[in-house]
Amino acid sequence: MTEFHTLNHDQQVAHLHDLARNALQHWEGDFADITLVKYRENAVFSAHRHDGQRVALRIHRNGYHSEAALRSELQWMDALASAGITVPQIIRTQDERHLIEVAHEAVGERHVDMLAWLPGATAGTSEDGVQADTEIDFLFAEAGAIAARIHLHSADWQQPDEFVRHAWDEDGLIGASPFWGRFWDLEQLSDEQRDLLLEARRAARKDLRQYGRQLGNFGMIHADLVPENLLIEGPQLRLIDFDDAGFGWHMFELATALYFCLDDPRYEQIKAALLAGYDAVKPLSETDRQTLALFLMLRGTTYLGWIHTRKGTQTAIEMAPMLIERACMLAREYLQQ
Repeated sequence: MTEFHTLNHDQQVAHLHDLARNALQHWEGDFADITLVKYRENAVFSAHRHDGQRVALRIHRNGYHSEAALRSELQWMDALASAGITVPQIIRTQDERHLIEVAHEAVGERHVDMLAWLPGATAGTSEDGVQADTEIDFLFAEAGAIAARIHLHSADWQQPDEFVRHAWDEDGLIGASPFWGRFWDLEQLSDEQRDLLLEARRAARKDLRQYGRQLGNFGMIHADLVPENLLIEGPQLRLIDFDDAGFGWHMFELATALYFCLDDPRYEQIKAALLAGYDAVKPLSETDRQTLALFLMLRGTTYLGWIHTRKGTQTAIEMAPMLIERACMLAREYLQQ
C-alpha cells in the first residue's frame, strides 16, 4: 500500500472522498453532493441527506486524538447543547454511536463522525484575520459571552466516567514535551530568538504557579476561538470546531481569541469588546486581566510548536516567519510587563 502522506494533495482528497462515501453508509438515509470543504489536518465534507438536511462529515487525522478523546469531545458538545449553548448537533449512526472507525486501502483506518451543519458566515480566517466589514463590538462581545458561558458550565458539569481530553496546563504549554511540540527546537529560530523564548518559558513557569488553578480560572475550554470558527448569522454568533478543546486556563481561551487579531488596527477595540462581553457573564478579576500578556505569549509559543511538528508542510512553511516574529514580540512584551 502506498503511504498516504506521500501522495499529492489531489490524490489524498480523492481517497478521502472514497472513505467519506463508504462512511456515510453507517448513517440513516441517502446522501448526495458530497463535497470537501476543509482539509488542513482533519478532512471535513459537506453532504445533503435525502430529506434536505445538510451535514458535516469529519474524517479525523491519525495520531492527534484517541477514540476515547474523540468520544469525550462529542459528549462535551452534547452537554453544552443541553445547557443552551449553540454548538453543532451530533448526529449518531444507525446503531447510535457517536463515531465510527472506517478502513480504506489507501488512507488506512480513520475515525469519522457527523455533525449537523450550522448556518452562517465565518468571521474571517486565521491567516487574514477578521473581515474588514465585520461589526467588531457585536462579534467579540458575543464571543466573550459565549466563552464565559462555556467556562461557567464547565465548572458545574459532572464529567462522564472515562472522560479523556488533553490539557493546556503547565506541562501542555511549557513542559518537557508540550502538547503541540517543543517550540524552542524549531530550526528557523536564531540563537537570540531561542534564548528569548526560553527566558519567557522560565518566567511563565513561576507566573503560572503563582496564578494557580481552580474552578474559577481553569477547566474545559474550546481553545480555538479563532475567526474561522466563529459563525455569524444575523444577530447570532455560533461556535464550531471543538477539535482542540481540552482543560486549560480561561484566560488562555481569551488570548487565543485575540492572537490572530494582533495586527488588526482595531485591536484595542476588539480586546475591549471581548473582555467586556466575558466580564458581563463571568466577572474578571484584576489578576485575571494582568495574565493576558502571559497567555498571549504562551499562545504564540504553541503555534511555533505546531509548525515544528509539521515541518515541510505548506502551511508551516508559509506561516513560520510571521509566527516566529509574533511569538518573539509577545515574549518581549511579557517579560517587560
